[in-house]
Amino acid sequence: MLTETSALGGLTAELAGLEAPLAARWERVHEIFLCWVCLPEFRTHLRDFVYDRPAAEVAVRSRETTTHFAWCLLDEPGTEFSLWLHEYKPQRDWRRGYADSVHNHRYHFCTTMLHGGYLQESYDAEVSTETGMITSVSSRGRARCGIGSSRMMLASDFHRIVTAEDDTMTFLVKSRPVTDWSLSYDPEYDIGHRHVPVENRLGEMSERI
Repeated sequence: MLTETSALGGLTAELAGLEAPLAARWERVHEIFLCWVCLPEFRTHLRDFVYDRPAAEVAVRSRETTTHFAWCLLDEPGTEFSLWLHEYKPQRDWRRGYADSVHNHRYHFCTTMLHGGYLQESYDAEVSTETGMITSVSSRGRARCGIGSSRMMLASDFHRIVTAEDDTMTFLVKSRPVTDWSLSYDPEYDIGHRHVPVENRLGEMSERI
């Protein structure tokens, strides 16, 4: 389990000690994140923590996406953050979908590359005030992220993972959702989508019964 004597335990303890709401001070979260994930022992402590986690506890909150497996390592009631590993599938197994489209997220996050690497593109997006959908995007550049690279993304940031090396894995600290949905856009077909998580659709679904 986590202890404050481990790098991972120190990270979570320091984040838990920040004044709420955590999402409103995510730049400070990123500063703390960088201080801990750059330590030589961080990956060892992270690996030990994963080995010690009951498989059933990890699996119940984890999920598969079109491009990667999102493993939930820690999501405790009362905290304003959660810890995740993203294990990217081999490129040949990717299905066209969310991560390789231009998209944002419902939450802020900090991430660091543990293994492999990927090519990421950043975008500005025009969102219609009428439909709430993305109508066009413009590139802000691309960067290849390798082992040890870290970055912060806010829910308002748009990006795209173009390609990923086999066995790519990242560690993330995520905030609680700050919006009810996220958006994506496929430039090839000029199609925008709104993504509402299943738990947010429960009320709408029940009204149709």
